[in-house]
Amino acid sequence: MCKAFSGIIEPSAKVTWKLGLDDHTSIIKLAGFKDRGTGELFAKFEITPKNGNYLEPDEWIFRWDESPVPKWADQKCKEAALAAHKKWLKQLDKFIIRHPTVHPFKLTPPATNKAHISLLKKWASAWASVGSSVWSSVRDSVGDSIWSSVRDSVWDSVGDSVWASVRDSVGSSVWSSFGDSVWDSVRAYTGSFFRLPVWKYIKHPKGKYPYQPLVALWNKGLVPSFDGTTWRLHGGEKAEILFSIAAKDLKK
Repeated sequence: MCKAFSGIIEPSAKVTWKLGLDDHTSIIKLAGFKDRGTGELFAKFEITPKNGNYLEPDEWIFRWDESPVPKWADQKCKEAALAAHKKWLKQLDKFIIRHPTVHPFKLTPPATNKAHISLLKKWASAWASVGSSVWSSVRDSVGDSIWSSVRDSVWDSVGDSVWASVRDSVGSSVWSSFGDSVWDSVRAYTGSFFRLPVWKYIKHPKGKYPYQPLVALWNKGLVPSFDGTTWRLHGGEKAEILFSIAAKDLKK
């Protein structure tokens, strides 16, 4: 599977790439070629972080995505690809926010108060307004390829752990009714790493992140879940249920 940053290069050292477009087949079409797989007209390459973390990359690694690598693909071509990567990073940094990744269950959760309940109410409203499809809202707004890269960075470090912790807290027998809402919490948190003027499928003030109430709860060590009738806030090392309220009461 292609990863960011991907592109193709011609024997003349001309590089073709586009922010948000990491599928080599699409990039080849963008350059006006057909993918003949001969290596005579172009070669495919990728430049990815060694640690797989697009938010906190340790070292960017270049590799040819061809086997065998064309003989004309020399150091000059590699340097041209690396120069294109620098331009890609400048474009990426205009809308990616590189803040530390927070694991909410490693924080000491606060005692639930009216401010937290107000944030939960706002999150529940936003969650309901997109038909419980925060995934589509965030992914389609960002663009699939870059979203996938950043998503993997967040989910590998905290997402899977948060999901598993809440599952263990509520028990596997009822998990099917909780799971989607917790994944949506992770997805909404992931969206906070992007700076976009408009987010799809939800009405919001331009330039404002519509799922910020979830992010505020998350950064305080509180993760919401919903089983179809009741909203809960989880916190602490074991993701214990610290607060619960019926959906009908939360709307009041």
